[in-house]
Amino acid sequence: HVQLVESGGGSVQAGGSLRLSCAASGYTISSSCMAWFRLRPGKEREGVATIHSAGSTSYADSVKGRFTISRDNAKNTLYLQMNSLRTEDTAEYYCATDPPNYWGQGTQVTVS
Repeated sequence: HVQLVESGGGSVQAGGSLRLSCAASGYTISSSCMAWFRLRPGKEREGVATIHSAGSTSYADSVKGRFTISRDNAKNTLYLQMNSLRTEDTAEYYCATDPPNYWGQGTQVTVS
């Protein structure tokens, strides 16, 4: 039984930072690609960042240089460090395997 549980969302002022966590059980996150997605109001779901099993990372242009995806293999936890947040980063953020066979429940990030 695979579970991905996000935490760390909240409300922050523009320019601030948040770190999202995604704790995995029933699945070894280092064994495959993992990704963060977001769903902004009125927008399609979009991929934000991906970390490959070998550790390489890729980012959407809109977050490049501001967000950092990482993982702690010992804790089997995925992270998304978000700096210099903008109002347009307001969204529900989800972690998922990539391809997205398993999803977390999401965590809300609101930037004002």
